[in-house]
Amino acid sequence: MPLQIVATRPDPALMTLPWHLPLEEWDEHVVPLPRGISRHIVRFVQLSSHVYAVKETREPIAHREYRTLRELRRLGEPAVEPVGVVTGRVSTDGEPIESALVTRHLTFSMPYRAMFSQGLGTQATVRLVDALVVLITRLHLAGFFWGDCSLSNTLFRPSAGAYAAYLVDAETGELHDAVSDGQRAHDLEIATSNVFAEILDLQAGGYLDESLDAYEIVDLLSARYDALWGELTAPEEFDTDEMWRIEQRIRRLNQIGFDVDELDIITDWDGATVRIQPKVVDAGHHRRRLQALTGLNVEENQAQRLLNDLDAFAAAHGLQQEDETVIAHKWLTQVFEPIVRMVPPELRGKLEPAEVFHEILEHRWYLNEGSATEIDLFETARDYVDEVLTTKPDTEVTPPPPPDEADLLR
Repeated sequence: MPLQIVATRPDPALMTLPWHLPLEEWDEHVVPLPRGISRHIVRFVQLSSHVYAVKETREPIAHREYRTLRELRRLGEPAVEPVGVVTGRVSTDGEPIESALVTRHLTFSMPYRAMFSQGLGTQATVRLVDALVVLITRLHLAGFFWGDCSLSNTLFRPSAGAYAAYLVDAETGELHDAVSDGQRAHDLEIATSNVFAEILDLQAGGYLDESLDAYEIVDLLSARYDALWGELTAPEEFDTDEMWRIEQRIRRLNQIGFDVDELDIITDWDGATVRIQPKVVDAGHHRRRLQALTGLNVEENQAQRLLNDLDAFAAAHGLQQEDETVIAHKWLTQVFEPIVRMVPPELRGKLEPAEVFHEILEHRWYLNEGSATEIDLFETARDYVDEVLTTKPDTEVTPPPPPDEADLLR
């Protein structure tokens, strides 16, 4: 059987990879990115300016996961980008080799275990769980039954003091018009079981303080999922003289990063009470607004932080009465872009520009706390670059994990 590559936007350089060798024998083009725990062999390869993840698996599974990831991306859900499926692999001795799924590496992201191996604190565990809860909820709203929810099957990117979670393994997933309550409950049961085991594993490896109660963390996961799902989908009843509660519900959803595209409003037989229920809810309220105003495409929490700074800029310069697109352009060209340009090229692999800007804002708060006068943002940026950013590890192309983790790499 000849080698065959099914791809969305094929990179001709993919043909130059040693497909006649099993992945475990690859050396050329391989880059030392941290890998999570997996039942499959995975290698990261760099071709020109792009980094790809290559996973060996059976042909039907590879094609199914490829199609699932494509559909999730089409729906705008947070998942890694599928590039193609390689089949017909044969060794020089004529022995068949498993097919491969190729995905684009998610820049500035890391698996959870590599994050903890670099000294992530105990408090970050709750933030990772919160990010996982948002991911599971978004996937369920899109009609996706995951079937294997875990920290291991997720990649995390920093997002203004929190994390954004991305689906990295859709092998067990199924897309439906809607997920049933039973499917949601099953996913949540799997998630709590997996996260419980992953926390114990981190503690056994010395990466997480043993004082952290794994039971409390998984209880928190379930409670926050139920609260978020309820806020997004639960019906609400009130008297007709409380119609302001419709706007209040929409505003609450906006504040947690969701837009309401469709809302059911039903009155009772005598018109005395109203019942509302969100029907179509889309994540990404703040990032869509920021992108419309500035063209910046960032994570949701980052977008909210940048929008807050944009509002503060308008207030400080008395611009509140101007058109918001004009204000956004001034902020972008006078504040954000000049600050980002202060990062020297050799340090730009540390963090995304939006995350750098967020950390500079945090650094300004820290510096101002011990200062009698307000410290200028640009002065803060210079201090941050010199004293903080230089000490951070690269997250765009990172060093390999510690040697004792080698047996856990996928």
